[in-house]
Amino acid sequence: MSKTLLLTGASRGIGHATVKKFSSEGWRVLTCSRQPFNENCPWPGGEENHIQVDLSDPADTINTVELIRERLDGPLHGLVNNAGISPKSEDGGRLNTLDTDLMTWGKVFHVNFFASIVLARGLKQELVDAQGSIVNVTSIAGSRVHPFAGAAYSTSKAALAALTREMAHDFGPEGVRVNAIAPGEIETSILSEGTDAIVDKLPMRRIGQTSEVADVIFFLCSGQSTYVTGTEIEINGGQHV
Repeated sequence: MSKTLLLTGASRGIGHATVKKFSSEGWRVLTCSRQPFNENCPWPGGEENHIQVDLSDPADTINTVELIRERLDGPLHGLVNNAGISPKSEDGGRLNTLDTDLMTWGKVFHVNFFASIVLARGLKQELVDAQGSIVNVTSIAGSRVHPFAGAAYSTSKAALAALTREMAHDFGPEGVRVNAIAPGEIETSILSEGTDAIVDKLPMRRIGQTSEVADVIFFLCSGQSTYVTGTEIEINGGQHV
């Protein structure tokens, strides 16, 4: 019987690469995104396994859990909380603690933080039935002031790293593992101008690829990591050193 993954933020970048990786390994992948399914996505069964949801809306997120459960109709082997937003100022600049309004803080935290626990808790029994794995996607911005990532994004990712530890503690006795990955500068459509200056100082002297992130996510959901829980893996070419 094939395994099943639920992935949020599937429409581009790391999410897109993750769907392709798991699909190539024979997994059924349920995708969640605020966008409708894109027919250009190259994986089988994509449209019928796609769920459109606005994770910035608490009610929509909570209500969608039951729909996901119906689509699953069985155990859930992997949950990857990848969806994330990082709003910019009107001129495209970084929003800091002084100029981020409360509504923006709330929206960012609903997508980047609260949705992760709402989905995990709502689908707890399906995860337990599969002895599954949860992977929360944090960021290098969660551990330092980043030149491009805004304050709300950074603090939400720091909170998600702490949540990962708490979830690992609480889900562990049920046989469910919870880990996080913290990507650095990865080649996606949301890279900011000036990233080259950061890359020049990385120990590996290159930008990361989305497929390299997807490989680590797959490892954490596979039988190769069955005694790994409560950890955050840095995927940044040595940027954290």
